[in-house]
Amino acid sequence: MSFAQLTVRDFLAQTAAKQPTPGGGAIAGVCGALAAALGQMVVSYSLGKKNLAQHQPLLEDAAKRLERARAMLLELADEDAIAYGLVNELSKLPENEARRTKELPAAQEASVRVPMAVGATGVDVLRLLRELCGKTNAYLRSDLAIAAVLAEATTRSAHWN
Repeated sequence: MSFAQLTVRDFLAQTAAKQPTPGGGAIAGVCGALAAALGQMVVSYSLGKKNLAQHQPLLEDAAKRLERARAMLLELADEDAIAYGLVNELSKLPENEARRTKELPAAQEASVRVPMAVGATGVDVLRLLRELCGKTNAYLRSDLAIAAVLAEATTRSAHWN
């Protein structure tokens, strides 16, 4: 089941459980999706505002880009759990087991590529949020800042993975 289909309560329970996934990589992806979603909320409250008319093209583009980033980061959270789950499973096999020898290198490579994609997407979100500074609803400045903090945490977390 995709993490996107879980309740927040169930996702947190799965994260807290003594099991390999979801782990740090999935958390990084979900954190990035939260950053994008919060950025989208700020943009939604900014679209159509008369005092922000000169920024409407940027805001419309940002809404689309943040939507794509949110979907991508949620998908990457799932991919990370799958990739790491396979590494974990294969690592438990005896070292001379044919399946382990054959599949583990590719599984390890995939488990590195996914966090790299999460980190790159987090950087893209962070850059976009920075570009939006001063061009969105002023009452939501703290929300935009929090979205940026989450995007930075996403990138830093992905780096650790």
